[in-house]
Amino acid sequence: MVNKHNFSTKCVHEGDIKDTMYQGIVSPLFMSTTYPWFGGDAEKKPYPRYFNTPNQEFLSKKIASLENGEKALIFTSGMAAISTSIMANVKIGDHIIFQNDLYGGTRNFIQTELDKFGIQYSFTKGLDIDDFKAEIKKNTVGIYIETPSNPLLKIVDLELISSLAKEDGMWTMIDNTFASPVNQNPINYGIDIVCHSATKYLGGHSDISAGAVISTKSKIDKILDSAKNFGGNLSDYTVWLLERSMKTLLVRVREQTDNAKILAKILDENNNISKVYYPGLESHPTHDIAKKQMNDFGAMMSFDLNKNIDVYSFLKSLKIIKPGMSLAGVESTVNFPMKTSHGLMTQEERDIQGIGDKLIRLSVGIESHEDLLNDLNQAINLSIK
Repeated sequence: MVNKHNFSTKCVHEGDIKDTMYQGIVSPLFMSTTYPWFGGDAEKKPYPRYFNTPNQEFLSKKIASLENGEKALIFTSGMAAISTSIMANVKIGDHIIFQNDLYGGTRNFIQTELDKFGIQYSFTKGLDIDDFKAEIKKNTVGIYIETPSNPLLKIVDLELISSLAKEDGMWTMIDNTFASPVNQNPINYGIDIVCHSATKYLGGHSDISAGAVISTKSKIDKILDSAKNFGGNLSDYTVWLLERSMKTLLVRVREQTDNAKILAKILDENNNISKVYYPGLESHPTHDIAKKQMNDFGAMMSFDLNKNIDVYSFLKSLKIIKPGMSLAGVESTVNFPMKTSHGLMTQEERDIQGIGDKLIRLSVGIESHEDLLNDLNQAINLSIK
């Protein structure tokens, strides 16, 4: 086990598979889907659907270590990790409290699937602790949050949520994708279960679809029982690619975050932008909470273009920054939440969250911040009506 304080060393070396045949310094890839069984516990033998092939098992150690958890599982996508983790922790008649501001895909899962299984739920009206308290019922078993939230980077106080849940014997679960393990470690603040879309920062190169969940051994074993039935395990080749990518997680996210902090301050002063949403800005309404619980403020931000800016013209005019459906790659991308990540929501739901028709989500990459700023400015100038 690598020293828990050496995050960069853990990124590189935790969860390595030793090449005992040729002593190569890169983890070998085991592609077999069938291993021999001669007595003993069959479930302890490597089998892809059991999430325990050599590459799966060793990479899960790296991911768990980076989030300060005991154990982890790797899935085919972030939604596979989230949906499996939720379903493993509820039964008919249970009630879950969900933060109102969530990734559109998560919200669609909640509203489309939970009713089918007799699982009750409610969304908070706000993000203060009293908003969560107001939703507690006799049958409430858990609280699910996302901070920073997608796409408006809203912040929820992790310690307060954890304390509230523990008082009533509830579990807590968080989507920590936007922060990444580099910038936030919710388990340190008492959160029980941490989920990631590993497609994003953990993969980091826009070429991997994966998910991850991290918690205590007992909670992960419970999720694993359901995961075996749902079958959301990741192929070993993609697991191997993800392990390779995570070796550079710290250096990538640090550079992206540094760029984002610079861009946020400059864009906040741009007369063609009405508002910038970034927790690193002192003007952010919950900047102090973010400062308390985040290691740094992350590389995601959003901004509202002024009414005189044509959104589609702006998107088409960008030269370096690419319009895209996903985020967190080494290249900078922009997204139009109203039509993409939150397109499945109703107009009323978007209005309540503040997702307007001029909102742009920016995932900041590792390019020169000067080049990124010039690209944004030229696209804005070409899009003024």
